[in-house]
Amino acid sequence: MESFDVEVQEYRGGFVKTPIKSIREVPLTIMLNGREVVTLLCTAKHPEYLAVGFLKSDAFLSSPDQITDLTVREEGKRLVAEVDTCHDPWKNRTMERSITSGCGKGTNFGRNVTTISKRRLNGDITVRPDQVLALTKELHERSTLYNATRGCHNSALCTPDEILLFREDIGRHNAIDMICGQCFLDNIDVEDKMIVSTGRVASEILMKVVRIGIPLLVSTAVATSFSVDLARKTGITLIGNVKDDSFWIYNDKKRIQGL
Repeated sequence: MESFDVEVQEYRGGFVKTPIKSIREVPLTIMLNGREVVTLLCTAKHPEYLAVGFLKSDAFLSSPDQITDLTVREEGKRLVAEVDTCHDPWKNRTMERSITSGCGKGTNFGRNVTTISKRRLNGDITVRPDQVLALTKELHERSTLYNATRGCHNSALCTPDEILLFREDIGRHNAIDMICGQCFLDNIDVEDKMIVSTGRVASEILMKVVRIGIPLLVSTAVATSFSVDLARKTGITLIGNVKDDSFWIYNDKKRIQGL
């Protein structure tokens, strides 16, 4: 169940009892080789993909072959994802943390920035402006949970012509991590794909997309200065502020046809 019925007092000149849909929020604790990594707040949809996607995007995993076991269990009102690997993901690693713009704890932020800044994305994809607008429109049309609750973000893995994977969750970080996890586990080629998402593009969002290897990111919202700087260093095409008939290109216009 993704949402629950809740009765609230709504003010409309006076107070009226009103039934609404409230989005589900569940803690998901990720355990890696018996050690706790992080607890995410999510809708509990696709917890396996979310856990693996988080570990991949934070550089704990580099190959699906490293995973020897993956289970998710319920503990009361929380979920626990246990991931076991054949390598030592903790070797030469310190758990530095920073508070991200998504109000969560990011691990090893400085190391991630240094590593990501050295990477260049050369994926072979081009997209027309009308395709950007059409994919964004379809993203909104698929956002039934958002329309019911006004409490989630949406992301999609796409070709220029169609949406391949659609994910929605409380945070845009989770939605992108679920896509990352599925691409990682199912060995989906991403060099000719793009992500279309809702929500502000802060640096941690851009780093997740770069680490997956996707060369083009589109958002309905704006990008921060740090994410723009990282996009220009890595060569990712970054598009933001998509409206019905317009958008901004922050970086790398060569992947946009007509320019």
